[in-house]
Amino acid sequence: MQIDKLRGKQLDQLFDAILSLKDREECYRFFDDIATMSEIHSISQRLQVAKMLMDGSTYNAIEQETNASTATISRVRRCINFGSEGYQLVLDRIIGDKDD
Repeated sequence: MQIDKLRGKQLDQLFDAILSLKDREECYRFFDDIATMSEIHSISQRLQVAKMLMDGSTYNAIEQETNASTATISRVRRCINFGSEGYQLVLDRIIGDKDD
């Protein structure tokens, strides 16, 4: 995993902080303080790109709906194909939660 290069006390603290959030409103408040609008937009855009790729959308459709560059779409595709299965894990969970 690429993130192993950053693994340590500081990153553990960040992940523990995220895991401590109880609801969406707390997430909004925390991320408003910890990240820039651009950083939040980029992360949320990548998640939407991943969802659309997994749903079989074309690069053109993804570009039009998300305004993501082809470079971003390709990077997300590479993570889906060769990454740590994080996108799959999260999307399966949030899609499964909506079915309940």
